[in-house]
Amino acid sequence: MDEKILQVSHLSKSFGNNVVLRDIDFSVNVGDVTCVIGVSGSGKSTLLRCINMLETPTSGKIVFHDKDITTRGFSIPSYRAKVGMVFQNFNLFSNLSVLENCMIGQRKVLHRNREAAEKTAKEYLEKVGMAPYINAKPRQISGGQKQRVAIARALAMEPEVLLFDEPTSALDPQMVGEVLDVMKTLVSEGLTMIVVTHEMAFARDVSSRAVFMKDGIICEEGPPEQIFGNPEKQETKDFLSRFFNH
Repeated sequence: MDEKILQVSHLSKSFGNNVVLRDIDFSVNVGDVTCVIGVSGSGKSTLLRCINMLETPTSGKIVFHDKDITTRGFSIPSYRAKVGMVFQNFNLFSNLSVLENCMIGQRKVLHRNREAAEKTAKEYLEKVGMAPYINAKPRQISGGQKQRVAIARALAMEPEVLLFDEPTSALDPQMVGEVLDVMKTLVSEGLTMIVVTHEMAFARDVSSRAVFMKDGIICEEGPPEQIFGNPEKQETKDFLSRFFNH
């Protein structure tokens, strides 16, 4: 029995006259790893930012556990505690240590006491291989390490869904692997994830569902075997031919 956790219906987003998303429909089941692919400017990151309510959709609905989060009065902070986000540029607090970065959300949003927040933060920092760096400030660690801290920070909130917005695109090539390895571990543990990514091999190998976007619409979606192995649309074939030589 597939349990739906998130349902996006007829979602559109415009900035002034610029329509970035048009009539997007898709749903996410518990345990799904949905990889969203497409050229830059196709609306992928805007879609993720709408799902996290960092951008307010122009029209349409986003339903989480049968509640439409776009309705007035819905508590966005409590929703964001359950639907976490990992950003391309890490968004760590530069004045806080690695440990404090992973505690602040737990303390402020989940109202955990200091001891509980610290224990949880340390567990997840251990998980992403950053336990030796708990007292470092973000400027003292590499990009790949910052991103692993950002993932630990999101996990410390113990979210039901984790959104990744091009988590490796700001990293040097040698650091990409260390972040993808952490993400592969999360996949193997059954975390529900929506990943906007340029890492096609990762998307092909770990996703349960692949979504190809072009010009603000979902051009094609399906299981990775279909999207990467035998896409129906010419646009999908053209896009993927840059990454894989069929």
